[in-house]
Amino acid sequence: MRELRYDPEVDAAYVTIGAPIVDGGVARTVPVDLPDSIAGELFLDFDEHGHLLGVEVLGASALLRPELLRGR
Repeated sequence: MRELRYDPEVDAAYVTIGAPIVDGGVARTVPVDLPDSIAGELFLDFDEHGHLLGVEVLGASALLRPELLRGR
């Protein structure tokens, strides 16, 4: 299951991959190094076993297609 939540006030999105994340479920957050020519920031959240739980997208309107953000 995947879920995308978008907050237009701060232009941030979060994509949950798999089951909903429980409190304290994120053991490590890793920033993704994007080229200078790409606006925005990405962060990957992992559980204690190294499984990817979700992706945080800052500057989401620059990084994600508009149709993904509509109606959120």
